[in-house]
Amino acid sequence: MQHDEIIKCPKSGGDLCYKIEVNDKITSYFSLSCGFWTNSLMVAESEFYQEQWSVLPELYKDLAWTDLDTGLIWLPNNVNQIELGMVFAEGPNKDDWHWASVKAVPLTKKEKKDPKYKGQSFKTDMSTIAHFPERDYMEALDYIGALVPNVK
Repeated sequence: MQHDEIIKCPKSGGDLCYKIEVNDKITSYFSLSCGFWTNSLMVAESEFYQEQWSVLPELYKDLAWTDLDTGLIWLPNNVNQIELGMVFAEGPNKDDWHWASVKAVPLTKKEKKDPKYKGQSFKTDMSTIAHFPERDYMEALDYIGALVPNVK
């Protein structure tokens, strides 16, 4: 049976870290306080972690944070919501980075006919990119509308 709760974030100390006990072996953590995530498989010696590490951008590797109490490795989260947009860590290095938010926009009638957009209704619009300081992850999510219930 799945159990979830809000805990204090081990990385940032913020009070908005979502802990989900998926089963008796896997627990996931996602912090809205800092925008980082981990799970019980994110330890240096695990195959899951090694697979993640092999495809990470260098900035994400530089930003990886290890909780000395648990050994869990926390990484910046990526958000990619088709109808809303994206939020991701961006910058040249761990000392000079920010959250980037890019809104999604509906395709034009002409774009809908373009084979490269086959089956899509939205695209990310890089002209809408906005940057948010490290501690403003929730503002980055809010910019693309990810914190507002999607009521139709």
